[in-house]
Amino acid sequence: METNIAAFSNESSSSKALYGKVIRRIIPYMFVCYLFNYLDRVNVGFAKLHMLQDIGMSEAAYGLGAGIFFIGYLVFGLPSNLMLQRIGARRWVAIIMVLWGILSTSLMFVKTAETFYVLRFLTGAAEAGFFPGLILYFTQWFPASIRGRVMALFMSAIPLSGVLGGPLSGWILEAFSSSPVGGMAAWQWLFVIEGVPTILLGAGVYFILDDRVQDARWLTQEEKNVIISDLAADEAKKPSCKAEGMKQVLKNKWVWILGLIYFSFQGGVYAISFWLPTVIKSGNWGGMFMVGSITAIPYAAAALFMLFMGRSADASGERRWHLAVPMIMSAVGLAVTASAGGSSTTALLGLTIATMGAFTALPMFWPLSSSFLSTASAVGGVAVINSIGQVAGFASPYFVGWIKDTTHSTDAAWYFLSALTLLGALVMLLATKKRTSRS
Repeated sequence: METNIAAFSNESSSSKALYGKVIRRIIPYMFVCYLFNYLDRVNVGFAKLHMLQDIGMSEAAYGLGAGIFFIGYLVFGLPSNLMLQRIGARRWVAIIMVLWGILSTSLMFVKTAETFYVLRFLTGAAEAGFFPGLILYFTQWFPASIRGRVMALFMSAIPLSGVLGGPLSGWILEAFSSSPVGGMAAWQWLFVIEGVPTILLGAGVYFILDDRVQDARWLTQEEKNVIISDLAADEAKKPSCKAEGMKQVLKNKWVWILGLIYFSFQGGVYAISFWLPTVIKSGNWGGMFMVGSITAIPYAAAALFMLFMGRSADASGERRWHLAVPMIMSAVGLAVTASAGGSSTTALLGLTIATMGAFTALPMFWPLSSSFLSTASAVGGVAVINSIGQVAGFASPYFVGWIKDTTHSTDAAWYFLSALTLLGALVMLLATKKRTSRS
């Protein structure tokens, strides 16, 4: 994975070298972990293409099962993040990765909708601490000046999981359908092949991560001092927080404003993630491998756009419009998809624009949000913001499935999610204008 350390134009050569060293140590492995995290979360979108018929499940029931993951995620988000603070990132991330790898693999045993719901809920509970925990972890290693690029590098794993996972999932469904192995259906093998690597990666985390800068044996004392000093300088610029308890965090208006903004575009993110294979299949592009390959197109475009925007945001120091533009793109793309009128090419174009925007909004959001939260409020604040956003992860897939069962089309759902994303962009621009202009 290219880290583009030379792009750190605003730092000294020694600082570039130091943070390049930190990035090469932490980001590539966590990138792979996050790739499988997202793949394990959304591979039900491909499994659905065969699984529904096998176990007799409706589109709405699938949408509920896909979304109920986020109920577990929501309930266990904060406890998991607090546990990470207590026992350290290395141990806790390793534990939860092994757990969700086992649970994701266990989806191969699903026979009823109820079993599907339970396993999806438990998988969500296991994954809850991973992403917000790593967001917090990165703030303890990287100063704000490079955090946009770091987040873009890390979160490009999301679209890349689509680039790699789409063709892989399509091939598994096609290959194992034509040549059954071990008496299991193709969708069962999909969960095994994409779930087991997570267990192995989780075990490796224990040996790769260090809990604190001070614990890193691969850094000299001088290098540790530079990082600690840079992080302290960032902290001095943040708004003060008089208390660290959850009561105070929940009283922080910025936690709720940022949570609602996050919610507004997460609906589009997860609607795309869980329903893209279905939309592509309805376009009669070909067999399952071809469907998987076509789904890679929007994700590949999103990965490139995400990296471009991350570099642009850090080079300019501007955050608001680097978030607003992707959100507006997502809204436009979803509207184009809804208005495709049976044209598979137009639908693919709309989905590509929507995916570029929605998935790029993710890494652009977190650097902006971090400027509104002190370290004292970040532990609980990040978890609460992320949890609010994940409510959309529950509601959006179920909403799309319900609309499809009711109207036999997903168009109304795409229009609604488009309007929600556009409203979120407007709220973000208005709410953050005064604060950012002061800074």
